[in-house]
Amino acid sequence: MNTIDKVAVIGLGYIGLPTAAILAGNGINVVGVDVNSKTVESVNRGEVPFVEPDLASYVAGAVSQQKLSAAIETPKAQAYIVAVPTPFNPDRTADVTYIKAAARGIAPQLEGGELIILESTSPPGTTQLLGEYIVELRPDLSLDGQGGKAIHVAHCPERVLPGRIMIELVTNDRIVGGLTPHAAELARALYGVFCQGEILVTDAATAEMAKLVENSYRDVNIAFANELSIISDKLGINVWELIKLANHHPRVNILQPGPGVGGHCIAVDPWFIVAAAPDEARLIRQARETNDSKPDWVIQKVQEAVADKISPKIAVLGLAFKANIDDLRESPAVSIVQKLSLKLDGAEILVVEPHVDSLPRQLSNLHNVSLEELEPSIAAADAVVLLVDHDVFKEVDPAFTANKAIVDTRGIWQ
Repeated sequence: MNTIDKVAVIGLGYIGLPTAAILAGNGINVVGVDVNSKTVESVNRGEVPFVEPDLASYVAGAVSQQKLSAAIETPKAQAYIVAVPTPFNPDRTADVTYIKAAARGIAPQLEGGELIILESTSPPGTTQLLGEYIVELRPDLSLDGQGGKAIHVAHCPERVLPGRIMIELVTNDRIVGGLTPHAAELARALYGVFCQGEILVTDAATAEMAKLVENSYRDVNIAFANELSIISDKLGINVWELIKLANHHPRVNILQPGPGVGGHCIAVDPWFIVAAAPDEARLIRQARETNDSKPDWVIQKVQEAVADKISPKIAVLGLAFKANIDDLRESPAVSIVQKLSLKLDGAEILVVEPHVDSLPRQLSNLHNVSLEELEPSIAAADAVVLLVDHDVFKEVDPAFTANKAIVDTRGIWQ
């Protein structure tokens, strides 16, 4: 296959759409594919269906230059990038339903020689599974050129931070792992169109594991901070001051605690390692359990804060899984609000999330939960629960929260 000039990106979510836009911005003809017709229509208008700094200008520019379009059906292309969700099953193994659905869209379009890249975070062996599934659908093709026209399959995990995606897509180093060395080299060449960081080549399984390890490392360190916050509360110690003092040691860098861990990566990926090696992944499992249990501790603190109120009003600040974005995936804040609604049936829960226009499905039908504005909610509240450190919340005058019970899980009012 010669130089790639047409790419299909399957999945126009928080990773797929930025990847499509940045490829198109570098002269590649890109078709983004998504099952959501509203997303397709939005992109074709040059609009972005979610909040991510700088993405809107990339999409608008690429669409106006006719380098980027969107469609429901998968087109013919020289390369395919699969960026679909990989949630976990009830037993916390990876759910590859979306990956297989993407493969079923790609397989009929293949003629041989195409590059297929899996970006979705997945356990070791998933890229091999994708390749074998496509060959099963198309027996005239092969992964090595033996017994059919070759297709080239690789894994390139994303490693960007929401809120900085358009910067980090360009500047971060990337890992590329191929089912064959040739597939890895083709993928490295494609990402080299826009990636200014070092592109590191390995095999597909190692590339898959590297992403899981990166997120598990962060999860373990967050769990340490979250456990410290619970211990400090029991001992009457200000955890924020404690961490600040400890971090003055030249080889100590403790992270900040919070209400739990959310997002599509850290809250999910470590379970893939646990599922792959359940007897050996003891520390990784414990970190997940520690972080998964933190929302229940927060709920207990809120219950204690309003224990003397019959029908308390509780202002809950933030639903996103991190500051200054609208991404609610796996957000502990959503879980906390949902459980609070059930445990405090007589309470009125005033949710403030400036980055969304409506409550998510899990909360929309709860009779005692409503989406409200910041100042009226704080003014009316008996207790204020800070779950996300959005910039707008940092600007609240501490005097405005005087005489109210405060549960600050982010330490911005300490």
